[in-house]
Order: sequence, then C-alpha cells, then structure tokens
Amino acid sequence: MVRALHCRSFMSDIANNRKARRDFLISDKYEAGIELKGTEVKSIRAGQVHLSDAFARVDKGEMWLYNCDIRPYEQSSHEFHIPLRNRRLLLHKKEIRRLQIAVDQKGVTLIPLRLYWKNGRVKVEIGVGKGKNQRDQREDLKKRVQDREIEREMARFNK
Repeated sequence: MVRALHCRSFMSDIANNRKARRDFLISDKYEAGIELKGTEVKSIRAGQVHLSDAFARVDKGEMWLYNCDIRPYEQSSHEFHIPLRNRRLLLHKKEIRRLQIAVDQKGVTLIPLRLYWKNGRVKVEIGVGKGKNQRDQREDLKKRVQDREIEREMARFNK
C-alpha cells in the first residue's frame, strides 16, 4: 500500500548533507526538533533549504543550529525571516548534556545530516562526527569501488 504525500505519518527527506558523510566519521545520531517560523516552514515545503555549511553547538544548556540556509518565502505578504539565523534545536536535557560531553573532546563536532518530515513536523538528524583526513577519504573511496566490483561479479555469477 502506498501512502499519500499529504498523510501526517509520512516520513520523507527534505534535505541531505552529503558533504558531512564524506568529510566526517559519524559515531552517533540524534533526532531533534527545530524551532521555526511560519514562513520558514513554507520555504522548507518549497524545498528552499541548504544544510551544506550548517553545524550545531551547545550554548548555555541549549542546542542551536547555525548556518542552515532557509531562503525567504517569496509569496509571503509582510513577514520575512532572516535566511541564516540561528535556530534552536529541541532535545531532552539529558541528550544535550551527553552531546556537550562528546563535543568537549578534541576534534569532535555536531553536524546536521538531514532534514526530514515526521508526523507533519520538521526534524533534524544530528551526527556526532570526527573529521576525516584526506587519506581516510581515499580509503573510503577505494572500499566503495571494491564493493561495487564485488557486487557486479556476484550479479554476473548468479545469472
């Protein structure tokens, strides 16, 4: 059975941060709500959001999302939002403390991996990541090529 797009329980991706998975080794993932204005939600529905330079940070016991670019909604009449404003992420205090402890380690950062709809609300998947160096990136690329070749050979063998 296929669910309709307007169904409230439908989960779908809005935006993915592919650069984050390439540049960081992701150890943990957390789901967070995001505090938005009405025109921001309209812009997100129109697909006018970019996560490529975004990052998260714990500040005074609250989690914030920085540099998430949500373009202004063009059809709005009087209310406009600032595209790169800092947006509060909604997490439990225990999760925020756990993330603060993780970030206090050297080289660890919080990266938004994707934005998606869940039960009619926008959610952000936050990853705890450690930066990869160029050698690690090359090894990942070699491993992907090898896996692709193995799959191709297995498919040819199983015909």
